[in-house]
Amino acid sequence: MYVYKVDGQVHAVFAFIIGEDATYAYIEDGRWLNNKPYGTIHRIASDGLYKGVLVKCVDYCAEQIDNLRADTHHDNKIMQHLLEKNGFERCGIIYLQSGAPRVAYHRRNIR
Repeated sequence: MYVYKVDGQVHAVFAFIIGEDATYAYIEDGRWLNNKPYGTIHRIASDGLYKGVLVKCVDYCAEQIDNLRADTHHDNKIMQHLLEKNGFERCGIIYLQSGAPRVAYHRRNIR
């Protein structure tokens, strides 16, 4: 778990895991951009006091590894828009361990 702080106060949290995610092993209605090692961003949440939190999160994660993946609920149009605005491409549908579908995204960094 990572935190985003301003003046010592926590304003956002997110999980970031480098390595294979079992729920990403199977993707339907599309494919991943590549099969290189990746990091996954999960569970980002903000108190809403600062704009651009996702940008800061993605920038930090992109410094750690060249490929990033994320997923979100079909109804979470705001997150889908923010991911796409931050260079993620919609790649298909993955399924959580519970069987619930999620829209899958992938971003390649160009260095």
